[in-house]
Amino acid sequence: MDRYVVSAMLAGAFFGCTGLFTRYQTAMGLAPMDMLLIRCVVAVICFFFQILFTDRSLFRIKPRDFWLFAAVALCGQLFFSFCYYTAITMMSISTACILLYLSPALVMVMSHFIFKEKVGTRGLIAVILCVLGCACVSGFGGTVSGKGLIFGLGSAFAFALINILNRFIQKRGYRGTTVNFYLFIIAGIGACFFTDPGRVASIATASFSNFAICAATGLVTSFLSYLCFSLALGGCDSGKVSIFASTEPVTASVISVLLFHEPFGALSLIGIILVLGSIVLMNTKGKEKEAA
Repeated sequence: MDRYVVSAMLAGAFFGCTGLFTRYQTAMGLAPMDMLLIRCVVAVICFFFQILFTDRSLFRIKPRDFWLFAAVALCGQLFFSFCYYTAITMMSISTACILLYLSPALVMVMSHFIFKEKVGTRGLIAVILCVLGCACVSGFGGTVSGKGLIFGLGSAFAFALINILNRFIQKRGYRGTTVNFYLFIIAGIGACFFTDPGRVASIATASFSNFAICAATGLVTSFLSYLCFSLALGGCDSGKVSIFASTEPVTASVISVLLFHEPFGALSLIGIILVLGSIVLMNTKGKEKEAA
């Protein structure tokens, strides 16, 4: 496996820790938009110091490209959080997760028309394995209301949009670090309109444990995950990255079993095998091209 594949898989694994931190933050009294604001603040601080101590030229962006950064932040990150967390309130988490992980198929189709990336037989099979695997890991969910379905599909579209727009910006010569830095600044500003920053700050700093959990949330699920995700997009097709990053539900499943002692049946095991199979299938294709 090359470093781009490993980066995508790590990004998915870091994203998969979201459920772990969400449980603790919910117990602290934080709402979904509160959590998003915390993630943005921590990520901005981390990316700021990364740029400050590596290459300060990465702070610069062209004014004419600002709308692209705003699109990634508002249409992607903010819209995704709104749709996904709203879907969770209207259906089971497992059902919302199934709908969310239709995004690899959306990314592959969108990449085909936007970036002219080829969708071969292996790619189609990998997407099918990925979606089925995520459905198995999630337990196939339950009943879905009409509004819940709309928000669930909206989260999948938004997640795919983040992938596509990120790739589009990088094609204009911007490094992933620059993209992520401004993405979280704009998304954080947007989140302020849906929450009370003062209340969020008071909860986050109420105790050392609260502060540590909030800091770890932003570090793992925002800074490290997006750092790896952007690195992967720098060397892989968008469709492939979305599939490689499907380690997220696998990670979430393992965490739920080991830390929260939730049931783990044969269906979950089959799902993990299918997801890993889709990753191996896509990675094998890449090796064959290199060999050729």
